[in-house]
Amino acid sequence: MSKKKEEKSEKRTKRELWGIAHIYSTLNNTIVHITDLTGAETIALTSGGMFVKADRYEGSPYAAMMAAKKAAEIALSKGIVGVHLRVRGKGGHHSPTPGPGAQAAIRALARSGLKIGLVEDTTPIPHDRTRRPGGRRGRRL
Repeated sequence: MSKKKEEKSEKRTKRELWGIAHIYSTLNNTIVHITDLTGAETIALTSGGMFVKADRYEGSPYAAMMAAKKAAEIALSKGIVGVHLRVRGKGGHHSPTPGPGAQAAIRALARSGLKIGLVEDTTPIPHDRTRRPGGRRGRRL
């Protein structure tokens, strides 16, 4: 009987912890936010602006790669084994496509040693949008 109890306890300790990596990528910045599976508790939160000096480089693939790498290091140190990806663009009446940093962030997470589960696009798409800013004759410079 003691062997069975030991086997059960081993099975409980080998349970893998998974999380969700929310990647919000626009033209100006990329934010990598890793949470637990419920999405309620933050495990790691980094952005492209934390790793480059000039504002114009915040949305670059390099900054996104550095942000994702740092977030993955934090998640691995806290025991996360794999992540499901949720990629999001600006959306609404702005561009529905994610920015240039999204692809680089996904590749950096995959190379860091985290397992990749589901990949889904969570960009908000309007069904009947509000009026776009700029007026009837458009934005005048």
